[in-house]
Amino acid sequence: MSTTEAPYKAKLKDLPTQPGVYFYYDKNGKIIYIGKAKVLKNRVKSYFTGTPDSPKTARLIARIWDLQTLVTRTEVEALLTEANLIKQHRPRFNIDLRDDKTFPYIRITNEDYPQVFVSRNIVKDGSIYYGPYTNVKGLRAALAVIKRIFTIRSCSYRMDDESVSAKKIQLCLDYHIGKCDGPCQGLITRADYAEMINRVEDFLKGRTDNVDTYLSEKMQQAADNQQYEHAARHRDQLEAVRSYVSRQRLKTSDFEDRDVLGVARQDNLTCGILIRIRAGKLIGKEQFRFRGTEDEGMPSILSRMITRVYEDASFIPREILVPDEIADVDMIHAWLKDVSGVKISFITPQKGEKKTLLDLAERNAELVLKDWALEQAQRIEIVPKMIRSLQEDLNLPAPPRRIEGYDISHLGGTETVASLVCFIDGKPAKREYRKYQIKSVDGIDDFASMKEVIHRRYTRVKAEGLPEADLILIDGGKGQLSAAVEVLARLGLSHIPILGLAKRLEEVFLPGESLSLGIPKTSPSIILLRRIRDEAHRFAITFQRNRRGKAMVHSALDDIEGIGQSRRVALIKYFRSLKNIKNASVEELAHVPGISLTMATRIKEGLE
Repeated sequence: MSTTEAPYKAKLKDLPTQPGVYFYYDKNGKIIYIGKAKVLKNRVKSYFTGTPDSPKTARLIARIWDLQTLVTRTEVEALLTEANLIKQHRPRFNIDLRDDKTFPYIRITNEDYPQVFVSRNIVKDGSIYYGPYTNVKGLRAALAVIKRIFTIRSCSYRMDDESVSAKKIQLCLDYHIGKCDGPCQGLITRADYAEMINRVEDFLKGRTDNVDTYLSEKMQQAADNQQYEHAARHRDQLEAVRSYVSRQRLKTSDFEDRDVLGVARQDNLTCGILIRIRAGKLIGKEQFRFRGTEDEGMPSILSRMITRVYEDASFIPREILVPDEIADVDMIHAWLKDVSGVKISFITPQKGEKKTLLDLAERNAELVLKDWALEQAQRIEIVPKMIRSLQEDLNLPAPPRRIEGYDISHLGGTETVASLVCFIDGKPAKREYRKYQIKSVDGIDDFASMKEVIHRRYTRVKAEGLPEADLILIDGGKGQLSAAVEVLARLGLSHIPILGLAKRLEEVFLPGESLSLGIPKTSPSIILLRRIRDEAHRFAITFQRNRRGKAMVHSALDDIEGIGQSRRVALIKYFRSLKNIKNASVEELAHVPGISLTMATRIKEGLE
């Protein structure tokens, strides 16, 4: 093999025949596509035989330099692995699906006395999640009704049979105003509390008839026991349930559970709508957005949408209405059966009530798509000229509307800190600013310090679903830039554009380039980058000086025997600064509460 031949060509001869996931890389070692296969050998080789089936595939093949494979035990495992890896790496040639994990869920905790609250993060601890709710208004409405109907605890105490028996937790205001039944004091049994949680789940699943029956029985029982206040409360709860149900305008004649998937497409944008119908009533509507779908077939889009929708679903109906065939349908069937325990049917109705439901979902998808396309067009129009100029000068695929700038500051290798400033549409977004105390580096090592701050920042970005930068600006030259690039690559974030701005000559460096970009110093791009760099430097210096000042106060006073936290605070509070303490007389020092004349003399001598 010649030195210029792409490495993947040699690997085509020895591909595995098992199911798994394959990765395509470009010359820079960046993952540009991730796919799954029943037989890896057959699927990977198909890319390099015959004519590409779309322009997008042709562009992909032209950029493939290397490949890797990951063998899985089953086809289903390949399906789920592919979905997770795409979300992690976001390869350029894969469909860009908006991650529903950033949307909120209603969480029911796995405890003896469960809590019910909103959560954006899924924790694999046995808790049950309902959602995601792309419509936050709908989530709040559902949660408000739950809180009105059910007397579930709002506290976050660890509560089990032992703590309840010992009465370690005191009754709070919620109990006294009738919003909690007092499980902390054993005023409701664990079994009765569990029954109430079961009804909450019924409500979230759309099984409101069960909730209606439960509350009716509670009301009747209270009335029979002449507990008229309790009966009135259950009556009001029952009215709240029935009012909520009456607002679910769409009803079907068969009272079945089903989901309806509607899809609308325009150019590279695709919108999916999921309508949830439970017991014949519409209980919710969720929307999903897809980019880069111009060359993707509807079956493939549906397959990826279904994988995303039901990945962490707490309930999957037996029937799902879809507008077209589904790619890898056997694999999808096997996975859903494994998750739900029942066989799931995909139906593409041609007439009747089910066709009406599918049409409704597709009309909603079209409306969402129209708004999204208009939003994208408006965003393009309002992009500031500086951002446009920067996009052109750096040859970026999209305007860098969110730019993050990083700088390192230290004092002779001590008190090393880092700053993160954020500019959105060319303006500082100070709520997004962050400051870091460097923990892993001793002495002067700006490269290692930059590695630490980039790693800390983007580990958190990935873990919490925070927005990524459209462009990262490093204050420094090739060394600092290479350090940051290395970390991003390890985190699977090489797709984020990054550059370095050297201080001395205001030169712009890109990763892997030995020469700087020849951007004129008077260019709007350079002016904006310099503004961000200077702000990152200012923010870092300010933080470093503040820490240095605190350290000086701390060390100067703590070297004096008998000065602890309370006396140090009292001195600073009284004199306002270390300089004023040094200039004070012994008599003035003795005026501070807790400072005797002997201690004042010791302080004066210690600071001289």
